[in-house]
Amino acid sequence: MITLRCLVDNTVLRGSSLWGEHGVSFLIETPTRRVLFDVGQSGDVLAHNAAEMSIDLGQVDALVLSHAHNDHTGGLERFFSLSRHKVPLYANPDLFRERYSVKENSSHSIGLKLSHDQLAQRVDLRLSAEPVQVVEGMWTTGEIRDRTEFQGSSPNLFVKENGDWLPDPYLDDLSLVLETDSGLVLVCGCCHAGLLNTLAHIRHHFSGETLAIVGGTHLVSANAETLTHAIEVLGEYCGGSMPFLYPNHCTGERAFYALLQTFGEKVQPCPVGTVLRFG
Repeated sequence: MITLRCLVDNTVLRGSSLWGEHGVSFLIETPTRRVLFDVGQSGDVLAHNAAEMSIDLGQVDALVLSHAHNDHTGGLERFFSLSRHKVPLYANPDLFRERYSVKENSSHSIGLKLSHDQLAQRVDLRLSAEPVQVVEGMWTTGEIRDRTEFQGSSPNLFVKENGDWLPDPYLDDLSLVLETDSGLVLVCGCCHAGLLNTLAHIRHHFSGETLAIVGGTHLVSANAETLTHAIEVLGEYCGGSMPFLYPNHCTGERAFYALLQTFGEKVQPCPVGTVLRFG
C-alpha cells in the first residue's frame, strides 16, 4: 500500500483548519519509507499543515524536487529546521540554473534560493537526468527529453544565457512514478515538460498501465484548442482503462472542469488534506 497526502496546494478541504498557498507538496508513504515531494512556497504552510495532519516531517527519509521554481522549493529552509537528519535529495542537475519571471520589462528571481554548495551542506545531493529509484517502488522520471507534444509553459518565465533572456527550457522538470500492484501512479509537480510528453516518457521507461495521475498538470496555460487536444490524446492513450485524475495546483479550473465533463467520476479534486491510497 502506498499513501499520498497533499500537504500544500492552492486550495484546502472545506471546513478544515488547513492552510493553502500557491505551491505543491506531497508526503508519500510506502510500507517502510516516507518521501516528501516538493515543499511548497513559504514553508509556513508546509509546517502548519503537517502539524494539523499529525505528520512528523522529522521522519522523512528522502526529498524529491520536481523543479526549481520557488512555489515548489521555497519551503526548504523550514523543512530543514524540522528534519532530524541529512536526507538524500533527488533532482535534475539543471536545478541550480537561475530562473526569472519577466513582466513589462521588470524581472524577479523565482528559482532556487540556495546554491549547490549551500544545499549540499544540508542534504545528500543525488542529481541525475536519468530515472533514479528513490525507495523501493518509487522512481523519478528523469529528464523528459522527447517533447513532441505541447509543454506546460508560461510566456513570462525565462532563464539568462550569456546576458540574453531565453524562454525557460524546463530541463529540470521531473515527476515521480509509483509502482503499485494495480498499476503506475504518476505524481507531478508542475509538469512543465508537458503532461502528454511525460505520459509518453513513462510508457517508454516503465512497464505497466497508468492507474492514476496526481498533482499539477500545468493545463492552466493551455488554450481551448490545446486543452481539447490533450483530452483527446488522454482518451486515446488510456483506451478503456482511463486512469483516475487528481489534478491540482497549476491545472486551472477551466481544465479541471473540462476533464471532469469528459471523464466524469474518474476526475477528483486534490486540495490540501487529500489522502489517496493505492494498493
